[in-house]
Amino acid sequence: MTLTLILAGERDTIEFGEDLALALKPGDCVALSGDLGAGKSTFARALIRAMADEADLDVPSPTFTLVQSYEDLRIPIAHFDLYRLGDASELDELGFDEALASGICLVEWPEMAGELLPSDRIVMKLEHEGTGRRVTITATAPALSRIRRVLAIREFLTVNSYLGASRRFLTGDASMRAYESVRTQAGETLVLMDWPKRPEGPPVLDGKPYPKVAHIAEDAYPFVAISQYLRGIGLTAPEVLHVDYDQGILLIENLGSEGVVDENGRPIGDRYRESVVCLGFMHGHAMRQDLPIEGGPIHHIPDFDPTAMKMEARLLLDWYLPWKRGEQASDEERQDYLSIWDGLIGELADAEKNLLLRDFHSPNIIWQPQESGVRRVGLIDFQDAMIGPTAYDLASIVQDARVDIPKALADQMMIDYLTLRRSLGDFDEARFLKAWAIMAAQRNCKLGGLWVRLKERDGKPQYLQHMPRTLRHLSTALAHDALAPLREWCARAGIELPES
Repeated sequence: MTLTLILAGERDTIEFGEDLALALKPGDCVALSGDLGAGKSTFARALIRAMADEADLDVPSPTFTLVQSYEDLRIPIAHFDLYRLGDASELDELGFDEALASGICLVEWPEMAGELLPSDRIVMKLEHEGTGRRVTITATAPALSRIRRVLAIREFLTVNSYLGASRRFLTGDASMRAYESVRTQAGETLVLMDWPKRPEGPPVLDGKPYPKVAHIAEDAYPFVAISQYLRGIGLTAPEVLHVDYDQGILLIENLGSEGVVDENGRPIGDRYRESVVCLGFMHGHAMRQDLPIEGGPIHHIPDFDPTAMKMEARLLLDWYLPWKRGEQASDEERQDYLSIWDGLIGELADAEKNLLLRDFHSPNIIWQPQESGVRRVGLIDFQDAMIGPTAYDLASIVQDARVDIPKALADQMMIDYLTLRRSLGDFDEARFLKAWAIMAAQRNCKLGGLWVRLKERDGKPQYLQHMPRTLRHLSTALAHDALAPLREWCARAGIELPES
């Protein structure tokens, strides 16, 4: 498949090199063809500097060394210039295969390598076109799709009057979303959310894929609606500046990067405590399930219904147990587990319900030191919000999935929340605490399976580092009397849990 671009001048060549850095992934080989002066080195230098996020990075030409390696980048890059290659067989001696196995290879004068370059390489031919350049890109369909995506985002920025804005990779998450840092010509830094449409997955229940059963947001409308609601009640959430719902591209306010943990990953106590107060403040507002979107439809927040709760809890059964034991759960184990969850979910029928942000924990809290009170707690990543037991989000922050919370701080956070809710009146504390234990158990059963699924299915083994903490949290939740059946099931299934 082929794509042709016209780059008006050197600035456009540099911009395209910077943008392409966002499209590449480990294992990509980019073959740069063109006459002397066609812009190959200009393009390669811009791409490497963008990957390093260092505008003044020294990027010497590898004309005489044949290869220049950049190991300490987000994705390592090896820059080859094969113009002086004596024989194609010498490519092995330059470490090409090793470089490609862990990173990206940029290859100038690829013709010298003969047929030794990978067949799925991205071929870029640069030719003079008036005062600019014509670039012809030939690549596989998946690679070309990634390139078209970064070009669509550039067009989105241009259409919305951000001509010439620089883009850098910011972060990715466990979903298909990725985030970019966008610096405008005026010097303002914004965040771009790249949220392509998810391919329809296999059916898991009643012919529906997992996202539909678990009410995972599939477009940008929920994010915009929840953002407007949170800002409307006096909380801090990023303003959505521009959005393309069809393409799944959002440009949003940048709340900064200051979080609720210190440089060593330890929780900052007063920030966690203020986060709990923020949660209580939100729960003190009357529940609203239908949220209007400025210039758009009304977003109906889905219920965290029994089907979704049970589907999430099943992740422990479907992923964690086989991974831990090396064999699937027996039919009897499966039936008993699901029956237990039917009973526990039934216990939540009369639980207090309100907006449930779903992932209210350290990665999604941005501290706002310039603000005061609950506005110091910046909220992000709430597009999957549902209406459900208010206890869920408190369990999410007190039992942070990614941070070890000392028991004294966790206990104080519970006290802070309960004290605030008592002061607001109409609060059944005993019923709330039972719901807290059930929701904590449900969330940790989900996470225990999710970490394994991310490793086994999605190739993201780094999430397994959270497993010991997740099992400790599950043990704490199972200490409540209402969780005795699940506690006993775990013991029978051979799931070893640490003492709470």
